[in-house]
Amino acid sequence: MKTKMIWANLVSHDIQKTIQFYTDLGFKQNGQETKELVSFAFGENDFIINFFAPKRLEDAIRGKLSNTAVDNEIVFSLSASSVEEVDLWYQKIKEINGTIFSEPENFEVGYTFGFSDPDGHKFNFLYWPGM
Repeated sequence: MKTKMIWANLVSHDIQKTIQFYTDLGFKQNGQETKELVSFAFGENDFIINFFAPKRLEDAIRGKLSNTAVDNEIVFSLSASSVEEVDLWYQKIKEINGTIFSEPENFEVGYTFGFSDPDGHKFNFLYWPGM
């Protein structure tokens, strides 16, 4: 058997704030938003992340949501094509008042920084010369 595709489902406590944040970063909305859901496409292969209202996602997973203010659920890594591009993303995140949790640094495999969105979901931008 083979899966056709993979996507992520995360919580949004304010769909309009989520839309504003990811639109300001230049990501493309995937379809129309509703009061319970908005989706964005990331990367060349259009990896989809769906952002659901809390009650809707709790109902779907039949469980409790993570408190992203104190817990980590996952960290998504977004690749950049150069150190300079990582720095441009860093400046953009700061411009729109995103939360930087890890300042730009040389890491074992490349150059990176980390940020979180308005709901505390963590991402990092990474330039990895080997990729």
